[in-house]
Amino acid sequence: MQPFTERVIGIIRSIPEGKVMTYGQVAAHAGSPRAARQVVRILHAMSAAHKLPWHRVVNARGEIAIRDGDSRTQQMLYLSGEGVEVGDEGAVDLSRYGYVPGEPEPAEFF
Repeated sequence: MQPFTERVIGIIRSIPEGKVMTYGQVAAHAGSPRAARQVVRILHAMSAAHKLPWHRVVNARGEIAIRDGDSRTQQMLYLSGEGVEVGDEGAVDLSRYGYVPGEPEPAEFF
């Protein structure tokens, strides 16, 4: 396995429940900021084998990029089940649910 692929897998695994990252963010944190499409390929080819939380990766606008109806619905349901608010069009508020590896998560007050 290529080092970039290993880093991508590790980053995707690190996305906590209830958070999302964009394909471009994953690529940048893996060391290749212009490799968002490669992240898509890695997710497509390796999600099942590596048990990756594929549903936590969205496009640069915070939208679910999958166009297939069943898979799109599945991603929306998975995210909603983790507490992520997903709009009717499949958009997620990146300022609220976005994850940046290495940044501390803000404390929640009740």
